[in-house]
Amino acid sequence: MREIIYAGFGGQGVLTSGLVMSQVAIFKGQNATWIPSYGSAMRGGTANCTVKYGKDIIYNPAQEEPDLLLAMNGPSFEMFYSMVKPGGIIVVNSDMVENDVNVRDDVTVYSLACSSLAQEIKQPRGANIIAAAAIIKLAGDFSMEDGIQGMNDMFRKKGKEKFEAGNVKAFECGYNAV
Repeated sequence: MREIIYAGFGGQGVLTSGLVMSQVAIFKGQNATWIPSYGSAMRGGTANCTVKYGKDIIYNPAQEEPDLLLAMNGPSFEMFYSMVKPGGIIVVNSDMVENDVNVRDDVTVYSLACSSLAQEIKQPRGANIIAAAAIIKLAGDFSMEDGIQGMNDMFRKKGKEKFEAGNVKAFECGYNAV
């Protein structure tokens, strides 16, 4: 069973990042839960979600001890880094996290300039997909192809297939960046 926290400000797409992972897991025949949590502000307030997935039945979808953390901003890093289990992985959006991220020696930290990478590939709204792809790769359970298929399936069901080419470009960028 894997547990992942996705955290950031509202508007950064962290809930979508988590939803992508849960849908990829379901697409590959696993059980998955996605529990969002967000403040009342549409943009700028706090937003996070917990994703759990695995072959076994998930009896408790709530946060317990995450294997991975995606922190898209400094306050999210500060709030959640101590919860990651020893041996876990933390991915920070280094464009938005100015904190000292080397505060634990029992986890692996990846600094990924998600926002800058999104600009470089001309997908300015793709930072969350870049981050989602990095988490999918680092979790180690799904291939790039699995991730792209699951992501595309999810967005098609939402009627957002017009963004598919850009999302695939962002996904490939994030997957290859770690």
